[in-house]
Amino acid sequence: MRDAVTNLIKNYDVAGRYFDRNALDSLKSYFDSGTARVQAAAAINSNAAALVKQAGLKLFEELPELIRPGGNSYTTRRYAACLRDLDYYLRYATYALVAGNTNVLDERVLQGLRETYNSLGVPIGPTVRGVQILKDLAKEQAAAAGVANAAFIDEPFDHITRELSEQDI
Repeated sequence: MRDAVTNLIKNYDVAGRYFDRNALDSLKSYFDSGTARVQAAAAINSNAAALVKQAGLKLFEELPELIRPGGNSYTTRRYAACLRDLDYYLRYATYALVAGNTNVLDERVLQGLRETYNSLGVPIGPTVRGVQILKDLAKEQAAAAGVANAAFIDEPFDHITRELSEQDI
């Protein structure tokens, strides 16, 4: 797993370049937001189970057909699998949040996930909606913990939804 710093160093090393003004500004921004990132992650982690439960409830309230007979989250086993996946997304989004880099999401979560879901008949749209709900709840949790500008929380969740979403060709 790479963070914003190691990723920046890798890119400049591969190009054989010294840090320029853009690199230094990027590093400064990452370090300036470090305390807020850790504070947000702590707030999310300490309430992860409640956030996942709340996200599931909201998702099934918006899309009740998922929990009706024939729905993809119908049966206790499938319902639990949905919540397990939401927890998985939240945990890895938190890792990416602290790292300031979405690399961990690509390596550990997203590679082949859309294809796996498609082969299992798991609907992508509700999954994406669930991740969006998690993002909103995580931002609320961070704000409640005193994180003044929680805009950086968008990045890992938006990366997940963008990568899972169907793309027009």
